[in-house]
Amino acid sequence: MTKTIPAYQRIKNAILDNIHSGKWQAGNAISTEMALAEEFGVSRMTVNRALKELSEERVLERRQGSGTFVAQQQFNHTFVEVRNIAQDLKSANRDYEAQVVSKRAITADMLDNELRRKFGINEGSVPVNTNAQTDASDEAVLYEVKIIHFADGQPIQFEERWVDAKKVPKFIDQDFSVVNTSDYLIAKSPLESGSYTIRALAAPDEIAEFLQIAPQSPTLVLRRQTYSAGQVVTFVKMWHAGDRYQFSGEL
Repeated sequence: MTKTIPAYQRIKNAILDNIHSGKWQAGNAISTEMALAEEFGVSRMTVNRALKELSEERVLERRQGSGTFVAQQQFNHTFVEVRNIAQDLKSANRDYEAQVVSKRAITADMLDNELRRKFGINEGSVPVNTNAQTDASDEAVLYEVKIIHFADGQPIQFEERWVDAKKVPKFIDQDFSVVNTSDYLIAKSPLESGSYTIRALAAPDEIAEFLQIAPQSPTLVLRRQTYSAGQVVTFVKMWHAGDRYQFSGEL
């Protein structure tokens, strides 16, 4: 049974889509409450709830007597410092290389439960086009890329990444043997917050093959999701060969 999306959430989603598409940019005024109420056929109270929540999420800024604007701070710079392995290795004067294993568009019917949960995609909420002639990329809800990162010719990290296809539509077109995924995402959809975990896991056969280690060897797995405009824009799993990589920093 298809779950109906509440009216206030539909309004939030539409506003976020306009921001991500560039229709409404940082500092721009958005449609008035009255105009949004007419467009969606709802009461101004429903619109007010959507705008209030987006303001609390620091996506919008409401100015008394002036209207509602796209918040400057969310889209002018990145609040989250996202280190990437290319920078780390180059800083350590090590030769760096990236090899793209695969990249593909993922449609709604291909999503597993973890990806649905991470990106807030409810089963049945995304219409599936039954026209066999339609390109899968036109129906994509996520893009997936898998990359092996090398240090001095030795595989040191295997990256599995998923990106919201609507928020970053040109992601899949990039050559990630040249362009770093994190750098591209920051440039196209500045990140405002994120969360991560690091676990020690035995390497499954496929991961072991990519990292050129024995199956069940120890690995360090970083799982990270980052947000832009209040929504998850990317989720990534980074597998590191346990005897070749360490996490470090300063307190």
